[in-house]
Amino acid sequence: MNIKLSKIIIVSSLILAMLFALAQGKEKKMEIKLHSPSFRDGEMMPDKHAYQSENISPALNWFNIPEKAKTLAIICDDPDAPSIWVHWVIYNIPATEKGLPEKIARQEILDTKSIHGKNDFGNIGYDGPAPPSGTHRYIFKIYALDTELHLNPGASKQQLLKAMGGHLLAQGLLMGKYAKK
Repeated sequence: MNIKLSKIIIVSSLILAMLFALAQGKEKKMEIKLHSPSFRDGEMMPDKHAYQSENISPALNWFNIPEKAKTLAIICDDPDAPSIWVHWVIYNIPATEKGLPEKIARQEILDTKSIHGKNDFGNIGYDGPAPPSGTHRYIFKIYALDTELHLNPGASKQQLLKAMGGHLLAQGLLMGKYAKK
């Protein structure tokens, strides 16, 4: 009888472990809420953020950052360009930050120790919308990471994404639009 009871306990434990593993796999990743005081998600971006105008980065605010996050990264790109065009790469933003102010300095390392990457204009920092024709979408993606990334200033989007591999805790996005004037 002890052997039979032991087998039942072992089988029950295995079943519980499998159910727990399945539940973990189906767990939804936390979504970061990303907002800008300059424009609402899906709406037109003001001219002041455009490349051929003032070319200033929009203020961004976020919440719902996981407690285990150490840093944040932001990538802004235009998926409507002939090939996806990167407008902004910034990483190692301290996870304690609640946002970025408008008109971020174009320096490699900011006072917060955040680091700018290089965009597809070949510049450090933000360069705004510059659609060749029509209306384009500009996707601001935020990523919460469980580590500080060991990337030098000027890293590309591809280098950032590779360095982020296996460290993603949560993400979110904000989409603005801009039309050629």
